[in-house]
Amino acid sequence: MESPFNKFIYFGFLLLGAYFAIFQRDYSNAAINLGIALAFDPFDQKQTWKDRPTWQKAWLILHLACVAMLFGLTVGINDR
Repeated sequence: MESPFNKFIYFGFLLLGAYFAIFQRDYSNAAINLGIALAFDPFDQKQTWKDRPTWQKAWLILHLACVAMLFGLTVGINDR
């Protein structure tokens, strides 16, 4: 999916996820929005994973870790 709007969509879902996590304390919606943001890769999509710079790999892995953390937080809070 080659689109000039990928960066805008990515950062829009990133901000929406941050809003739900920080202001609404709704961690399930935050995890959903941050997970959807990963579908809109803001970096050059023509590059393979091996050819990407290390900082881009680290950013995407950190982003995925935040989604997993929010999902775990949602499960943990709703387990009571």
